[in-house]
Amino acid sequence: MDNLTTTFDEQTLDELFPAGRANDFFEALFGDASEGSYDIKLNFSGFDAGTNSLRFFLDLHERPGCCLACNLTYGLPEVFSRHPVINIKGLVADIEKKLDGKASCSNWKLGTTVQQSKSIHSIPLHIELA
Repeated sequence: MDNLTTTFDEQTLDELFPAGRANDFFEALFGDASEGSYDIKLNFSGFDAGTNSLRFFLDLHERPGCCLACNLTYGLPEVFSRHPVINIKGLVADIEKKLDGKASCSNWKLGTTVQQSKSIHSIPLHIELA
């Protein structure tokens, strides 16, 4: 687990969760991608040896001229966990492939939205390893 930072570098994170997925999500939700108020970027936070888990964040970056309202982002973990465009289950399967047999993903959960700043909110993704 020592080289996870290089395993989950910026390029790999962008492959795992492409920038266009936010537009696809808003297109499915509103019928128009321009109605979305944020972009979504996957961020690797590290490995927790105590819980044998990987920590990621889905960072919501406010789009110019839009408002990243807390009352909207706090309900997102439940929405994201089930939405087929966001596809957390598929994302976790793809993350497991990047582990190249060194570990498998046994369980995952999305945590409560954290407000990093006015323009960035983050949804924690915890992945337990087996």
